[in-house]
Amino acid sequence: MAELLTAAQMRAIERAAIESGAVTGLELMERAGRGVVEAVFEEWPDLAQAPHKAVVLCGPGNNGGDGFVVARLLGEWGWQVEVFLYGSPDKLPPDAKTNYERWGALGEVNQLDPARLFGADGGVKHADLWVDALFGTGLARPLSDEALIRGVTSLNEVSSLGLVKVVAVDIPSGVCADSGRVLECSEKSVETGVHADLSVSFHRAKAGHFLADGSRCSLGLIVKDIGLEGSPRPPDDVVGLVERASLPDLGKAAQTHKYTHGHALVLSGGAGRTGAARLAARGALRIGAGLVTLGVPGSAQMEVASRITALMLKRIDDADGLAGVLEDARVNALCLGPGLGIARAQDLVPAALSAGRAVVLDADALTAFGDDPAALFALLHDKCVLTPHGGEFARLFPDIADKLNATATKGPAYSKVDATRAAAERAGCIVLFKGPDTVIAAPDGRCSISSAQYERAAPWLATAGAGDVLAGFITGLLARGFAPMQAAETAAFCHVECARCFGPGLIAEDLPEALPAVLRDLGVP
Repeated sequence: MAELLTAAQMRAIERAAIESGAVTGLELMERAGRGVVEAVFEEWPDLAQAPHKAVVLCGPGNNGGDGFVVARLLGEWGWQVEVFLYGSPDKLPPDAKTNYERWGALGEVNQLDPARLFGADGGVKHADLWVDALFGTGLARPLSDEALIRGVTSLNEVSSLGLVKVVAVDIPSGVCADSGRVLECSEKSVETGVHADLSVSFHRAKAGHFLADGSRCSLGLIVKDIGLEGSPRPPDDVVGLVERASLPDLGKAAQTHKYTHGHALVLSGGAGRTGAARLAARGALRIGAGLVTLGVPGSAQMEVASRITALMLKRIDDADGLAGVLEDARVNALCLGPGLGIARAQDLVPAALSAGRAVVLDADALTAFGDDPAALFALLHDKCVLTPHGGEFARLFPDIADKLNATATKGPAYSKVDATRAAAERAGCIVLFKGPDTVIAAPDGRCSISSAQYERAAPWLATAGAGDVLAGFITGLLARGFAPMQAAETAAFCHVECARCFGPGLIAEDLPEALPAVLRDLGVP
């Protein structure tokens, strides 16, 4: 797991290091600027081969100070550099002012004036590289000034054509570092955020890099060390619990028998509605559950029996039938929802939850309680995992969803992390809020982001049935004895890796079949 920080947490870490005497603010700014230049040359090696032309846009805070360092270093490299400042140099913070003066010994600082920044035709100045150092992680208000709006809009238009390379210092200007949301100016009803080819962050990535618009506004992300490793930590109350899901620990294979790896039960819908449950069951089996049984109504027995081999089959018509199957204590994890049907879910979910086993609720098992979420919450326990997509989340947690979907006009804006944590606390169990920025939260506030973005982008994962396989992965890990939070995080990580392993053309059936290769690549014994 890699720690992700909010803007306030990053400031606290920097402040603690400075107050300890381990480093000065000026040294951190120098290291940040140098890190940006290094990242640019790593991303685009051709730019390191000979001097080029850069335009650096500096803002009125320390992010602008980083920009002045970048300008000076590129200038010393032999580049032709034009620098534009938004705001008055007299109001720059001390460290930024120092670097403004250092650059001033080499070149001119222009005011961010459209007449100078743009040509007569309104197009941006030609340059090989544009550096966005306007507003960094501390952004608390939208970009509302006409010059800024015009500048960012025009830059984005040219950038989208591939005519310039754009690097953002820390995070694209206009994007909230905590929520990843582009802040909107309510008076103008305009969302303005820089679209960068690369963002260069420092010490740790920020949560906003992986949430909402964060990855849409930046095609790549590099995190540079600026010497804060091993520095004094701030108090625990400002150290984030948000992490980015990474390489999971799936444990060593024991030389035992199938029941020591658990027995998962996946409940299916009726005839013609069994495909989703079969996908989930296949996922549970592939990820290591010792046995997986499909519980089907009588109307679907022949259909399912003709389509499965390694999976087992059990007739379960109603809640009484489920209770009878659960008399076998070896059945230790259940999955309800994929293709289950609303009426069948309303009958079976209470019976499943009353047994106290580990349970994954997905799809119809969530929608069935959309009219009365409190009834579901009253039944849940700490061995449950809920896996809603956006629509299901809104049905179960309408007030939280409304808050998340409200226009973001100031920062830090309400984020998907905030929403998922609130939902988990209300439900009293793990909530996995699906999306390319999947967020997983526990009632105690633990939280992680399983991101299918940047180097892990897998757009082909947006295919029918993929969520059913994810539910199966979680169920299989619960059957193996994983704690609910760990099962959800590990399953989400493997889910993305399976999509990346298979590549374009993926359909849901391919995900479980890609898992063996993924596990081998991850070094799982």
